[in-house]
Amino acid sequence: MDMIIKNGTVVNASGSFRADVGVRDGKIVCIAESIEAGSCENIIDASGKLVLPGAIDAHTHLAMPFGGTVSSDDYFAGTRAAACGGTTTVFDFALQDFGEKMTDTVKRRDALCAPDAAVDYSFHVAVKDVENGLLDSLEECVKYGVPSFKVFMVYDFGVTDGVFYRVLQKAKEVGALIEVHAENNELVNTLTKQYLSEGKTSAWYHYMSRPEFVEGEADERAIQWAKASGAPLYIVHLANKQGVEAVTKAKDEGYKIYAETCPQYLEFTSDVYKRDDGRNFVCSPPMKGKESQDAIWEAIRRGDIDTIATDHCPFQSAEKDWGINDFTKIPNGCAGIENMYPYMLSAAGEGKITFEQAVKLCSENPAKIFGCKDKGVIAVGKDADIVIYDPQLDFTITNDKMHSDCDHTIWEGIKLHGYPVQTYSRGRLVYDNGEFLGERGWGKFVKCSLK
Repeated sequence: MDMIIKNGTVVNASGSFRADVGVRDGKIVCIAESIEAGSCENIIDASGKLVLPGAIDAHTHLAMPFGGTVSSDDYFAGTRAAACGGTTTVFDFALQDFGEKMTDTVKRRDALCAPDAAVDYSFHVAVKDVENGLLDSLEECVKYGVPSFKVFMVYDFGVTDGVFYRVLQKAKEVGALIEVHAENNELVNTLTKQYLSEGKTSAWYHYMSRPEFVEGEADERAIQWAKASGAPLYIVHLANKQGVEAVTKAKDEGYKIYAETCPQYLEFTSDVYKRDDGRNFVCSPPMKGKESQDAIWEAIRRGDIDTIATDHCPFQSAEKDWGINDFTKIPNGCAGIENMYPYMLSAAGEGKITFEQAVKLCSENPAKIFGCKDKGVIAVGKDADIVIYDPQLDFTITNDKMHSDCDHTIWEGIKLHGYPVQTYSRGRLVYDNGEFLGERGWGKFVKCSLK
């Protein structure tokens, strides 16, 4: 064997147990109560630590053009930060161009950006154009290994209701999964114009122009269309109580509705937009009120939230400052790719959830939902994407400890109890006690299958 991790407690979604883990050629080849070292010289003592599957961040926007600029983390910076937070696979959104086949979108993005990745990666295609036969290209993309597609109900590149429904119908036909950014575009535009006309331009009015009902109404509408079409639906970055209730109802009725939320909605409320640095927290959908936050935590505990992801899309402070006097000029997005797994594991250490639930939300469920067959669990035959976690290590998040290219973090000063000490990507040590040890280009494209 190339490596043996000894004396740790393995944590999977199904349970925890004391075991040694043996790795050869990037794969887990043995899990046993005790593995003899034999000729293996790379012995890792994980006494007192947890041995976890690497996290999967199924929602990132790396090097994404938005708001007149590009998100600050390219594929190398973003995946470097991911590795240092225990995330070993990231999904990025490849934004389709008009007139472009879905598979060509993936190939273009893969050729331009992904060779820089430091951990494994895959894609979702963000759909813009389904005319002139392009809708049929979903099937080719599914066969290529990218079976998940996202529609936006907002922004100038968002789709109409009719296009959204056609995409759902096609997904049902070809075995794809449709994701949705659900907010009511007309209401956002109406409220935005109203507040600007009244001279209400601070970051607080980013939230006021996108309050709970703007997202909740769109969640309900999207779920209704998924029910009508018979297609599965994955709601990204769910942040409101009304939407949570709609997801729970649909699940109880037996529909295949998945829900994702993000750590920022679990830690912060809309009060952050009243702060002097409130523009740094501007993302869409925005953080909501305490009632919505409580509803999300309860949904996590009862299993109605399926995954945690980050919507990682950071911008530099100077770019956020474009909106000091006009919230509509603030690029939307925050950093989080390095913070997701540590935050959820710390929540487990505090008793808010169990460690098994944290692993299920951050690793096993996204692997299952998006068809990453070799990821998501510590098991023989799976990729050796492994995180060694010290549950007693206290850690305070500061930007100078992070590994992103962004010059600030909304997580500044947040205290965590427990923190990853090592990350292995396919058996290779890429993070060790605060230091990134990986390399640009190590990451491989993960082809996925929902079958």
